[in-house]
Amino acid sequence: MKHRKVGNVMTSDVVSVHNGTSFKEVAELLAKHRISGLPVVDEDDKVIGVISETDLMFRQADQDLNAPRKRPRLTRAACRSAAKARARSAGELMSAPPVTVHAHESIARSARTMAEHRVERLPVLDEEDRLVGIVTRRDLLQVFLRPDREIRDEVLDEVIVRGLLEPVHAVGVSVTDGVVTLEGRLERATEVSIAAQMTGQIDGVVGVVNKLTSRFDDSHISPTRPPAMHGVADDWLRRL
Repeated sequence: MKHRKVGNVMTSDVVSVHNGTSFKEVAELLAKHRISGLPVVDEDDKVIGVISETDLMFRQADQDLNAPRKRPRLTRAACRSAAKARARSAGELMSAPPVTVHAHESIARSARTMAEHRVERLPVLDEEDRLVGIVTRRDLLQVFLRPDREIRDEVLDEVIVRGLLEPVHAVGVSVTDGVVTLEGRLERATEVSIAAQMTGQIDGVVGVVNKLTSRFDDSHISPTRPPAMHGVADDWLRRL
């Protein structure tokens, strides 16, 4: 399956800072470029941390740090927050180690990384782990702006012809607002399941309505390796 890469949607003009960049300069850069975060890099352009607006807000939230009051015992997270409230440089403000992706990674994998770590942006690295871009949630969502016709053409080519080794007219494929409807009859029931799963992995697909039927129900038969296996779908069958 072909997936669009992070390098295709990332912003290559990245605003970054170094370890010694002052608190004030970081705040000015965020305001000037209207961004909510930026990476911190070393002398080799390798990312050592990430700063977000939240990191800067710790100082504002802790303005009454010296006010007389009874303080509870601080947790590790609270200690980090208190340290950021006293930060004067990017190195003291940043969160480390950074969560990053490489330019050759798929948009889908990057979206999972972003969701798992609950971050809004990811520094993008090249093959030598140097900073080459930044990707945000908005960038990753661009994949859902693909035209329906483009999605349909890819389903026909990647799933029906290359995956199932069927002629292009063997399955009816229609796409409306990113939702793909599959209609027709295939030889095996396992192929029906495979067609739906492969279609769901096409970039830009919002959902799959599977109306396919089969001539033969092989879903309860243990698959064996035939003498000559070929086609993308055969790889799927071997995993069932």
